[in-house]
Amino acid sequence: MIATEELLSIKEASEWATKHTGKLVTTSNISYLIQYGRIRKIGDNGSTQVSKEELIKYYKSYNGHREVSWKEQLGTDLNWALSFDQYKEAETTKHVHRLHPYKGKFIPQFVEYFLDNHTDKFKKETYFKKGDIVLDPFSGSGTAMVQSCELGMNAIGIDVSAFNALIGNCKVTKYDLENVQKEINRITKALKDFLVDSHTLEFEEKLLNALYEFNNLYFPVPEYKYKLNQGEIDEDKFGAEKEKEFLPTFNKLLKQYNIKLRQDKADTFLDKWYSQHIREEIQFVFDEIKKIKNTDTKKIISVILSRTIRSCRATTHADLATLLEPITATYYCAKHGKMCKPLFSILKWWESYTKDTVKRLAEFDTLRTQTFQYCLTGDSRTIDIFSELKKKNSAFAELAMKKKIKGIFSSPPYVGLIDYHEQHAYAYDLFGFKRNDDLEIGPLFKGQGKEAKLSYIQGLSDVLNNCKKFLVEDYDIFLVANDKYNMYPTIAENTEMQIVNQYKRPVLNRTEKDKGAYSEIIFHLKKK
Repeated sequence: MIATEELLSIKEASEWATKHTGKLVTTSNISYLIQYGRIRKIGDNGSTQVSKEELIKYYKSYNGHREVSWKEQLGTDLNWALSFDQYKEAETTKHVHRLHPYKGKFIPQFVEYFLDNHTDKFKKETYFKKGDIVLDPFSGSGTAMVQSCELGMNAIGIDVSAFNALIGNCKVTKYDLENVQKEINRITKALKDFLVDSHTLEFEEKLLNALYEFNNLYFPVPEYKYKLNQGEIDEDKFGAEKEKEFLPTFNKLLKQYNIKLRQDKADTFLDKWYSQHIREEIQFVFDEIKKIKNTDTKKIISVILSRTIRSCRATTHADLATLLEPITATYYCAKHGKMCKPLFSILKWWESYTKDTVKRLAEFDTLRTQTFQYCLTGDSRTIDIFSELKKKNSAFAELAMKKKIKGIFSSPPYVGLIDYHEQHAYAYDLFGFKRNDDLEIGPLFKGQGKEAKLSYIQGLSDVLNNCKKFLVEDYDIFLVANDKYNMYPTIAENTEMQIVNQYKRPVLNRTEKDKGAYSEIIFHLKKK
């Protein structure tokens, strides 16, 4: 260590970094940098210090430079205000927005920016007001409906996926939270009783203890990650060596507790991606959910189970979003920098997600307004919105037919990027929903060739032509797209609309591993 190096306590580092960056940097943020080896930990836990020089180096390498760098790559018309980089993850996934994982959703602040009544140098006028009806014909996980509810607006969602519609509707439903908690308590007790005769929990406890000792020895925190960042360790080689070294311990415990790793068949998603023990627990909880009499309670607890089983798939932590091959043994985890294990029981995640869900529902209850929101399951190209809404909520349908829909805020699928049904294949298997993969517009399985692009243009044009029949005369449509193939001018032409404005925003937090400069356009369309 350099003798002249200036050392700061965690608190001092937090105060210094806040001034240096112009943003609030908490003591937790500094601890995170230490934990993940971005900077060294100096001293013991009682008097942990960090090097001011290393902090300067860290912030210089990243903070503030991204905006300049991205504008150089993507153009000076990039609207950095729409990056929402001032928000922490807890704010972009606030209350019901994190009831269930979903690929490709937009953050609530982004929706709010276009729906609320503020104006700025980019958004020069307001387009929606309280009491208006907003339409999202690609509703996805229901973000636009939730934000409409918060802002005092009504919203109609449409999605071709029955499971997406379930998620969206569960987010905006007003629950009897006492009943929800009562049923959660009943099912949790039943699950624990079910596990009494199983050796699964005892096996997991022994395995966790063995991993704890092994990881402390070979992957000490934060020294190991710091050495990795400094290039002192060949991660691939060291990780592979330690995987082999721990395997005999794992196999011995499997034999001792008679743990069955794979199911007898692998015909469905649930067969392939879950251990036998987890599959039995999933079915047990699902059977208990079926006993619930209150329909709303039954639906939200079904979503909790879906969220739980998503986290219990037999995959590595790094591959949760992509799914490569089922993992049935302990493995070196690059994400956490230590040996990790597949899951053998759903209990831990079930208990965690039930508590989290009730807390989020209660939080949203304090923000929601007395307005209507509903997501219809259907094809936005052909659906008769008002007729279908009448079947689900006659009062809302009456209001909609009287007022008509003020406009659209939606993020259509990107061509050839995501298979929206496949990302929740486990839920379709479990709940028995009908899959409508063939009705998806621009799915991954159709690729990005010429035919796929033409099909996409036709699909989007058909959606807008159908939906505009239900809109007011002076409608406003906002569509979020990364239009690298320049398809939206043709779509506008096909629908007798004009693109009156474009907002180009940087996308900072993407689910893909590629963290390079990336932007999307918000197209503002109006009647020609």
